[in-house]
Amino acid sequence: MPERYDYVIVGGGSAGSALANRLSADPSTTVLVLEAGRPDSAWDVFIHMPAALMFPIGSRFYDWKYESEPEPHMHGRRVYHARGKVLGGSSSINGMIFQRGNPLDYERWAADKGMDTWAYAHCLPYFKKMETCLAGEDEWRGGSGPLELERGPSDNPLIEAFLQATEQAGYPRTSDVNGHRQEGFARFDRNVRKGRRLSASRAYLHPVMHRRNLTVTTRALVHRVLFRGTRATGVEYSTRGVTGRRTTHTVEAGEVILCGGAFNSPQLLQLSGVGDRALLERLGIPVVHHLPAVGQHMQDHLEVYVQHACTQPVSLQPNLQLWRRPFIGAQWLFLRSGPGASNHFESGGFVRSNDDVAYPNLMFHFLPIAVRYDGSAPAGGHGYQVHVGPMYSNSEGSVTIRSTDPTVKPELRFNYLSTPEDRREWVEAIRVTRHILGQSALTPYDGGEISPGPSVETDDEILEWVRKDGETALHPSCTCRMGAEDDDSVLDPLSMKVWGVDGLRVVDASAMRYVTNGNIYAPVMMVAEKAADLIVGNTPLAPEYTDVHRHRPG
Repeated sequence: MPERYDYVIVGGGSAGSALANRLSADPSTTVLVLEAGRPDSAWDVFIHMPAALMFPIGSRFYDWKYESEPEPHMHGRRVYHARGKVLGGSSSINGMIFQRGNPLDYERWAADKGMDTWAYAHCLPYFKKMETCLAGEDEWRGGSGPLELERGPSDNPLIEAFLQATEQAGYPRTSDVNGHRQEGFARFDRNVRKGRRLSASRAYLHPVMHRRNLTVTTRALVHRVLFRGTRATGVEYSTRGVTGRRTTHTVEAGEVILCGGAFNSPQLLQLSGVGDRALLERLGIPVVHHLPAVGQHMQDHLEVYVQHACTQPVSLQPNLQLWRRPFIGAQWLFLRSGPGASNHFESGGFVRSNDDVAYPNLMFHFLPIAVRYDGSAPAGGHGYQVHVGPMYSNSEGSVTIRSTDPTVKPELRFNYLSTPEDRREWVEAIRVTRHILGQSALTPYDGGEISPGPSVETDDEILEWVRKDGETALHPSCTCRMGAEDDDSVLDPLSMKVWGVDGLRVVDASAMRYVTNGNIYAPVMMVAEKAADLIVGNTPLAPEYTDVHRHRPG
């Protein structure tokens, strides 16, 4: 390996894969990607079979296995957080659901000081640039990008019954939740191509691995960013050999770009001396720049599963039986079809739970099976379920290192359910869900609610159930957020540079100003696409002003 690169990208996950592709397009530019996880082997069925998504989560081979500190508003529970320990990052183990968020999310970003270039009109051309929407290209959707997006067939009778129930409950259908109108229910886009997971690394990184100016190193753990004064000059990292021993290396960089995600980017900034002075001095870390917003303002989506028993044998439950797995695997392996070729999150929608919000604050995923992410089926037998939770809760948390050792996981505090608004929306979320699932379209299948169950009815009982049963939707964000230099932020929105230092940028979910309304993979990829232009000095794509749905009271 050369001793110096023009760009050193720390993290080969979602954003890192996109940046590596775009920055290395110039053959005169050298790019090094350092990924702490393992390679995403083309033969690894647990990564590439869409329906196998439950297997990597919780596995030490694929998952960094984080958990929160005891959550004070959830009876001190520690909430488990899966993070991808593999090239492609969490895009290699996630649910493959592709949601841009609501256009008004980006208007909310742009309303803050210094953020005017991140309005929806400025983001839309990058959303279009990165995708090939198989449902059709139009003024909202792209047709020639690396991310090929398909919509599930939604041919299970439970899915159509659910969509009919949403209409009976008074909610509209929308043709595309990523297009003109997010509000309503529809079939969902997903990151699956020809029956196979299309992760960020498979879409962006592997097609350009042949470039001589691009080097990708896996199992490379970055310890810290190296500085000369306040200028980043490279990184220190270690690799693990076949004997298990780690060897430490340093590499010089024209620029260092952190793409470690909402946990690891602030962790690495703090380990490198960029963060709150009091924290750094307490741990004996020399202060390069006092930047107290590093690791603050963390947002996430909490969710629950509302489950019903199913009276007809039409759910996907039989596919969980062990004896069926060889047949499902063979059908997928040789034909790229069958139950293994779907992520099964094929439909859902977005609604407003009250008239005080300007755009949808609840997201629903419908599954024609009663099961958890880890594959357990607490309901037993045939069933179906809705995943639901508030989308822009005002509860905030933090990421804080506890040691100078980069292998020690930082303290994660989310403060779920910590505000009156958050708790109100949770009660509304369950009541809206029950209203939908109680409609006549589902009556032929409805064997009764099994979780939370009829004993959970009052506001207090609902909140108590959420405290005990709520799980993360795996959308941590905002811990190195963009914003004006004097506005409690970490990054310059015009360049993605870290305020107060030179040669250092952050591009990943931590850069988001506020968490978006939906799964956050698509917004992260949009941020990476736009950041690539900002980093190389290209004129950003011209804003596209299109009509989008806006709720009009009355």
